Amino acid sequence: MKNIKIIGGGLAGSEAALYLADKNWYIELYEMRPKVQTPAHNTGYLAEVVCSNSFKSKLSDTSSGLLKQEMKLLGCKLLEIAELHSVAAGNALAIDRDEFAADVTKRIENHPNITVIREEVKDVPNSTTIIATGPLTSDSMVLSLQKMIGKSQLYFFDAIAPIVSSDSLDHNILFSKTRYDKGEADYLNCPLNKDEYYAFVEALRESDKHEAKEFENQFFQSLEFKFYENCMPIEEIARRGEDTLRFGVMRPVGLEDPRTGKRAYAILQLRAENTDKTAYNLVGCQTMMKYGEQKRILSLLPGFAAVEVLRYGSIHRNTYLNGPEILDERLSLKNNPNIYIAGQLSGVEGYVESILSGLLVARILDENLPMLPEDTMSGQLWRHLMVKKEQAFQPMNANFGILPQIEMEKKNKTLKKQLLSERAILSLTQFLQE
Repeated sequence: MKNIKIIGGGLAGSEAALYLADKNWYIELYEMRPKVQTPAHNTGYLAEVVCSNSFKSKLSDTSSGLLKQEMKLLGCKLLEIAELHSVAAGNALAIDRDEFAADVTKRIENHPNITVIREEVKDVPNSTTIIATGPLTSDSMVLSLQKMIGKSQLYFFDAIAPIVSSDSLDHNILFSKTRYDKGEADYLNCPLNKDEYYAFVEALRESDKHEAKEFENQFFQSLEFKFYENCMPIEEIARRGEDTLRFGVMRPVGLEDPRTGKRAYAILQLRAENTDKTAYNLVGCQTMMKYGEQKRILSLLPGFAAVEVLRYGSIHRNTYLNGPEILDERLSLKNNPNIYIAGQLSGVEGYVESILSGLLVARILDENLPMLPEDTMSGQLWRHLMVKKEQAFQPMNANFGILPQIEMEKKNKTLKKQLLSERAILSLTQFLQE
């Protein structure tokens, strides 16, 4: 039996642990929570998701849907568990985050080949190790990594959205519908007229936000906030222009009110957080506003006059490494090949992408998995972590733009995406068979 340490019990670490344990590896899985908590986590569960509860689309003609199909072919463990704890979200795979994390924790703690050790690891071990400490890697581990890799460590700040109680909302004002009626009507929709929308935008633009000094520590003493575009706080989006939100996350197209057949000036969508639909996540409303401001501004929305906030939005430091400078093709450090990097720390962005990273490292360790075909989403995300580019390295999530393109005589985006997906699945299937 082969032995390995895994530091970090998030999505990537949990995926690697379950995969390798089933392949007769013995794993020591270190997780510092709940003894040492982070600004974003709420529990001591393994594989706790802290931002949205959505694993994005399941449709094969979407980049996220394609990635899920590829990961199933690769033997992913966590996607199977996620589907067991899914909540209604149209064509997306959304989960009851507590049920999902509790199930993953139980499976890992009960696996005969895994020992869970609840303590912080402050230094990079000398033995074969997967470091999957995630975007909230502790200062001690960051400093230890820096000693090993030099100045390649980078950073950005991330934001999460509020969760509200369903009972506190006025369901006579809100309505259930999925955009363009694709799938079941699984989202709640808050319709705003022109005056309500601009009042909401103005409140966001004038809101009080947390200052950097409230989140600084011994390692980040002089940093200004630098946001990843996919996690931009809603108040920062509002400051870019008064119509930015209604042409973005609050766009009303495809969401006509089924009671009237009319389209609102803007729509705020809410996605179920759990199976019973007692809690809802405000889609695209990640924020760094102070808690009192969040409550005040949300109450301005139609149907939100008595809103009860179950979890306030917040910001947290998101840490990742400059993969193309420090990682080899096995996703291990060039100057220490016994140390493997997985999850968001490696430079992937998103829940499913993080799970993929843990899965890839596990298969590399177990069977020396060669680089996946370049026409697969998994293969291109893998390459992104090690191919140097002219521009500065940034985290990447699944998107069709990273795949080799297909030339078509007539422009048809939907057909092109479907063809790219079909090509990727066929290529990966043949690769694994061979």
